[in-house]
Amino acid sequence: MVGGAATPCANSQAATDNRQAGAETTMRVTIRTARAPLAALAAGALFLTGCSSGGGGDDGGDAKAKKQGKDIAYTFADAAGSKGPAPEIKGAKSGGTIKVLQRDSFAHLDPAQIYVSDEGALATLIHRGLTSYKKDSDGKYSVVGDLATDSGQKSDGGKTWTYKLKDGIKFEDGSAITSKDVRHTIERTFAPFITEGPTFIQQWLADTGGTEYRKVLKDGPYKGKHLPDSMLETPDDQTVIFHFKKPQAELPYALAMAGYGVVSKEKDTKEKYDKKPLSSGPYKIASFKSGKSMKLVKNKEWSPNTDPGRHQYPDAFDIQFGVSFEDSTKRLMSDSGENKTATSFTNQVDASSMQEVRTSADIKKRSVSGFQSYVGYMNINNDRIKDKKVRQAIAYAMPSQSIVSAFGGSGGAQLAGNYISPTLVGQKPTDPFGKLKKPQGDVTKAKKLLKESGKTGMKLTFAFQNAPEWQKFSVAATDNLKKAGFNVQKKDIIADTYYDQVGKIKNDYDIYHNSWGADWPSASTVVPNLFDGRQVQDGAANYSHHKNPKFEKEMDRIRAMSDPNKAAEEWQKLADKILKEDVPAVPLQYYKAIQLYGSNIGGVYFDESLHDINPTSLYVKKK
Repeated sequence: MVGGAATPCANSQAATDNRQAGAETTMRVTIRTARAPLAALAAGALFLTGCSSGGGGDDGGDAKAKKQGKDIAYTFADAAGSKGPAPEIKGAKSGGTIKVLQRDSFAHLDPAQIYVSDEGALATLIHRGLTSYKKDSDGKYSVVGDLATDSGQKSDGGKTWTYKLKDGIKFEDGSAITSKDVRHTIERTFAPFITEGPTFIQQWLADTGGTEYRKVLKDGPYKGKHLPDSMLETPDDQTVIFHFKKPQAELPYALAMAGYGVVSKEKDTKEKYDKKPLSSGPYKIASFKSGKSMKLVKNKEWSPNTDPGRHQYPDAFDIQFGVSFEDSTKRLMSDSGENKTATSFTNQVDASSMQEVRTSADIKKRSVSGFQSYVGYMNINNDRIKDKKVRQAIAYAMPSQSIVSAFGGSGGAQLAGNYISPTLVGQKPTDPFGKLKKPQGDVTKAKKLLKESGKTGMKLTFAFQNAPEWQKFSVAATDNLKKAGFNVQKKDIIADTYYDQVGKIKNDYDIYHNSWGADWPSASTVVPNLFDGRQVQDGAANYSHHKNPKFEKEMDRIRAMSDPNKAAEEWQKLADKILKEDVPAVPLQYYKAIQLYGSNIGGVYFDESLHDINPTSLYVKKK
């Protein structure tokens, strides 16, 4: 989730190509999310303070900042909580243009092809779905009905979900959005040309994994065929009913992904829709020059009375592409000229400017910060290292503090005690291997375990990405491993091919890192992806090649739970069991981010569902 994760990342589910951040000397790194198509993924850049929506700046009104990583909870809103308009932001004004500085251009505009955070941020302004996220005035988040009247009515133990559409919802051409459009939106995701977006709902409806779901409707709806009513039912223009063979307690989360934004049945141009989609949100695309610029203007057909979370304050957004993190940071720090009304949706502070950002009171008050959903791991190839004591020795030896330091200290990351990000529901600050107590590693214990295994002096091939942060970490990690008794052979791999190489089952490496982000605030898009042995294949997310039928059975049990909050607790427990009993990977760091904005912009807050600035609350203070 999906920089690049659409959030919660994410990017999402079973399969997986890597998304890569590019070779910038900032805190942008190659990361993968739960499904991870091709594109740039925002990893954690830098972080100013330890709390959520605001490193000293606006938080979008009078909302109280909630500390991330503590008591994270999302409610599924009823009809009352899903009504529009969104509460007015204190002091907000209409008019003016906001300049948006972006490093990466948008590869996709068709919602069904959107799976990275840059495009996900844009999607909040131009696309709407059945559900979306909303931050309340007290700082709490909920999944609300967006085009639907509520977050969904569950029945049959979670196998059936019913949605009623609101009145007055329209596309930018003035045509009404009906259940026919929603059915078409879901059915077209089965078509072969839709390759980059999420596949959760398709797989759930077809009750299959991988790409097997396409067999259910191999051409999508384009040759007159449709999903049977036993899967997707639209009895009238206002009603949409999903029928699953298994309980899907987290459907409201999935439907809130940008990838399930509504597409007009009548105006769908298939592949061409990716260049010129029809807007359903508060803004529409006035112009787009790929790699250069985009301009968004107000969509007059959008009704604020139907929208519980979005605003339409600026007259326009003027987006400029090709602006590096370093350049956007310097321009926003200067706060001069047009930079006063500038920000970025996803660009983050570059490392070289971090110290000044942290110490300058003027700049600090124009910053927002928070955790991202990404967690860094050191995978241990279970096919090559079968001795648990050897894996334990590696885990104890890992100097987690060194990678945190490489990413800017407490600014860029936080030590991880377990596999689950602090941004996810049910996360607990557990620390099975004492990584928080001994952040530089416990070489003495590692040496003892390796000796007990009888493997002192064994060769250990350590692969890492050829990027400044991982190069620095490799020095400290290698030193610890050698002291523990390993014969370490380092192998640096260029960023462009890193995941291609470590993603092969028959790779030649013993340990290698990866980063992963959830698609929504649940470990259901983390634990199975990373540790389900049934998903071990080239290109899949189970990089450690972990297999344990006992734990796979537990995954199936938790997936079938109808209460998402109870399931969240179970995912955390299971993740800790896997770490303690099998040690397939070592948790290293939780990524963080900090972003800047000009002094003439208000309504800025770091959104916990996007893991970036929320574009829909921004306004120009003085025009």
